[in-house]
Amino acid sequence: MQQSGLWLTIVSCILFMALVAYISYKKTKGSTSDSAGYFLAGRGLTGTVIAGSLLLTNLSAEQLVGLNGQAFRTNLTNMAWEVTAAFAIVLLALYLLPKYMNANITTLPEFLSKRFDEGVRRYTVILFMLGYVFVTIPSMLYSGALAVLKLFDIPSLLNLSYTQSVWLIIWVIGIIGAIYAIFGGLKAVAVSDTINGIGLLIVGAIVPILGIISLGNGEFFSGVQTLTTENPEKLNAIGGPNDSVPFGTIFSGLLFANMFYWATNQYVIQRTLGAGSLKEGQKGVIFSGFFKLLVPFFMMIPGVIAFHQYGGELQSVDLAYPTLVANVLPSYMNGFFLAVLLGAVLSSFNSLLNSASTMFAFDIYKTSINKNATDQQMIRISKWVGTVIALATFFISPMLLNAPNGLWDLIRKFTGFFNIPIITIVLMGVLTKKIPALAAKSVVIFHVFAYYLMVWGFEQLFGLTVSIHFIHIYGILFATELAIMLIIGFVKPRETAYEMPHNPSVEMTPWKYAMPTSIFLFACVGQTYIVFSPVGVAYTEGIVSSYFWPATGALAALTVVCMLFSLRSWNEKYMKSTSSTSSLKQKGKNLKEQWGTSSSSDGVYSSSQEQ
Repeated sequence: MQQSGLWLTIVSCILFMALVAYISYKKTKGSTSDSAGYFLAGRGLTGTVIAGSLLLTNLSAEQLVGLNGQAFRTNLTNMAWEVTAAFAIVLLALYLLPKYMNANITTLPEFLSKRFDEGVRRYTVILFMLGYVFVTIPSMLYSGALAVLKLFDIPSLLNLSYTQSVWLIIWVIGIIGAIYAIFGGLKAVAVSDTINGIGLLIVGAIVPILGIISLGNGEFFSGVQTLTTENPEKLNAIGGPNDSVPFGTIFSGLLFANMFYWATNQYVIQRTLGAGSLKEGQKGVIFSGFFKLLVPFFMMIPGVIAFHQYGGELQSVDLAYPTLVANVLPSYMNGFFLAVLLGAVLSSFNSLLNSASTMFAFDIYKTSINKNATDQQMIRISKWVGTVIALATFFISPMLLNAPNGLWDLIRKFTGFFNIPIITIVLMGVLTKKIPALAAKSVVIFHVFAYYLMVWGFEQLFGLTVSIHFIHIYGILFATELAIMLIIGFVKPRETAYEMPHNPSVEMTPWKYAMPTSIFLFACVGQTYIVFSPVGVAYTEGIVSSYFWPATGALAALTVVCMLFSLRSWNEKYMKSTSSTSSLKQKGKNLKEQWGTSSSSDGVYSSSQEQ
C-alpha cells in the first residue's frame, strides 16, 4: 500500500470511529451515574438496539477470520454453529427471558444463587471468568489483529517482525475497546455496536459480491456459475463423519453449546436484561436470529471464493478472508472496512469486558467483600477489574499464534470446559424445584475433569485415543450431567420446593408476534440448509437438483400453516395476558386512590412464566 493510500485509510478510519464515539457519548451522557444505568443501560434498550448489539457482539473478527478459514479449508459445515443458534434464540425469547426478567436480576450467577445457593454462584462466576480471560477475549483480539495485519502489511510498514506486529495491534485494539467498556458502561457499548453493526452488514455484503465478480473475471453471473459448478462440494453444509461439524452433531452437543451461548452467556443476556420491557427484549433476541442467517453468505462464501482464487498458496487458513479483502476491496474503502473491522473486534471485546466486570462487581464484590457497597463503589470496582482483565488478555492473546488447525476449532474445543455444565445447571434449575445446590456443584467439578480426559487426557496420559467428535462429547456429557443432577435430587432433595420469584421492574406483556416470527425463523433455517446441500447449490451435476424447488415449496406451505395456527393460539394467550395486566393495574390504581398510597399491586405485571 502506498504512503498516500495508507494515510487516507488511517484518516478515514479515525473519522468514522470518532463519529461512532461521539454519537455513543451523546446518547449515554449522564446515564451511567447509578448501577442500573452503568450495568443495564438504565433498562431502556429497544429491540432494534438489542438486536444490533447482539449482532456485533457475536459476529466479530473471530467469525470473519475463523469461519472463512474453515470454509477455505473444508466446506460450509461450520455454519451450523451460527445458523442453528435460532433454536437457542427462541428458547431464550419465549421461555427463559421472561423468567430472568421476572426475577429482576443483573447477572446469570445471581439467578443461580437464588435458585441454588451462593456456592453455585461462585462456581459459575469462576467458569465464566476463566473462559472469558483465557479463551473468548484473547481469541477475539487475536483474530482482529490477524485481519489488520494481512490487510495493511504492518510488518513492512513499521519494520517489525510478524510476532511483534501481532503484539502491537492487540494492544492498540485492546486499549481502545477497554476505554469504551470501562468508562461508558453497557449503554455506550450497545449504541456503538448498533452503528458498527450497520457498517458490518454493508461490508459483509460488498466483499462476497466483489469476490464473485473477481472470480468471474469481471462478470458477476460468471462468478456465480464458477462458484456453484466447480468444486460444488465446498458449498455443502451437510457434514459427514470426517467434517469439522458432522450433521448429526447439530442434534447432540451443538444444540446445547448454542443454548449456553444464547440463553445463559452473561454478555448475551445482559443486553436483554437491559430491555425496556419484555416485548422489546423478545424483539431484539428474535431479530438477531435472522441476522445469524446471513453468516453463510457474509462469513463463509468469501472463504470458498478464496479457495478458488488462491488454492494452496496461503500459509494459514486464517489468512483466507484478509487476503481476499486486500485483493478485491477498492482502496478508497479500506478506511471504512478497517473501521468496521475494528468496531466488530471492539464490540466483542468491550462486551465481554463489561460482562466480566459486572459479574465481579455483583457476584463477588457485593456478596463476599462489601455487602453494603454503594452504586459508586460498584461502578468504581468494576472499572478497576475491567482494567486488570484487559491487561491480562493483552498478554494471553498472542499465544494463539500457533493454532494448528485454524483459530475456530481451537476456540470451540476450549469453550467446552464451561458451556455444558452452565446450561445443564440453568435448565435443571428452571425445570425442577427440588434439585439441591449439591447437584449443581457436583456437575461443575465432574465436567471439568471428564471433558479434559475425553478430549485430550486419555491420549496424553494413557495413549488411548477417544474417536468421538468433541461436539458429540458435549452431548454425552450433557446427558450424563443431567442424570447426575436428577439422581442427587432424588436421593437428597431440597427440604422445600423452589418457587420462581415474581418481581419484575419492567412491563412484562410479551410481544404479540413472538411465536409466528419464531416459526418463520425456523423455516429460514431449514431453507438455508436446503440451499447449501446436495439438493441445492452443492449439487454436483448442475447449479441445483430437481428436488430443490419441491423441497422449498413444501417447506413454505408447512410454514404458512404453522404460522396461521400459532397466530390464533398465541393471540388468545396474548389477549388473556393483556386483560390480566389491565385488571391488575386498575386494581392498583383504585387502591391507590382509596388509600392515598402506593399499592403492592401497582406495577405488578402478568406472570410471563406461562407465556
